[in-house]
Amino acid sequence: MYRPPRGRPLGANAIWHVGAAILIPLLHLISKPQWKGSENIPKSGAMIAISNHISYADPLIFAEFLYRNGRAARFLGKASLFRVPIVGWVLRHAEQVPVEREVKGAGTAALAHALAFLEAGHCLGVYPEGTLTRDPNHWPMVAKTGLARLAVMSKAPVIPCAQWGATEILKPYSKKPKLFPRTKVTVVAGEALDFSPWYGKENDHDAMVEATTYAMAAITDLLEGIRGETAPAEKYDPHLSDLPRIGNYKKRKNK
Repeated sequence: MYRPPRGRPLGANAIWHVGAAILIPLLHLISKPQWKGSENIPKSGAMIAISNHISYADPLIFAEFLYRNGRAARFLGKASLFRVPIVGWVLRHAEQVPVEREVKGAGTAALAHALAFLEAGHCLGVYPEGTLTRDPNHWPMVAKTGLARLAVMSKAPVIPCAQWGATEILKPYSKKPKLFPRTKVTVVAGEALDFSPWYGKENDHDAMVEATTYAMAAITDLLEGIRGETAPAEKYDPHLSDLPRIGNYKKRKNK
């Protein structure tokens, strides 16, 4: 069993406080955050915050948004990061959740960890797409069903969020940030989603696809509001693409 969250923001420990004291000022040197919908973030109790994923920079932006609104989130992160010296140590002591992507049985293990955190009352951050969007204009793509299973099994509130601006700081798969001028980054949180129509159907694949589509539509609606544009009617579907499901597909194509 995981320990219930403590501290302020809720779930923060010493590593969180040190990391925030260092990273947030650095992040604000290159970004100008604009947040909306903060009233939709529960101040206590289990919750799942979901968002679109467009850049390696956006986890920091998303994490700060939740942190500033009272929640130190646990994220499902790719396991390779946990093997990086220092970075891995920080992630483990910040109680983040490693996920071995595209490995048989790994999803089940990650789901068990996520459910345990929620049962203890934590805030869990989830990127339903599981990787940076492959859509050429950075719109949300068809996501995996893990989030839907987590939502119906835990019955925790699911808060849809959308963010925009991170690709101006760090292009997809790039490791060279744009430092100046500061980039406006926006995060919007919507009202909690209702997954009750799918309760008890976590083993029904079609039902989980339907629930996932519902969640991603909520994120897309929020993103349309930020961008002032309409998303394409047909979502990019990685299942129908010959591109690799994860990782820097541009780098692989150029080999």
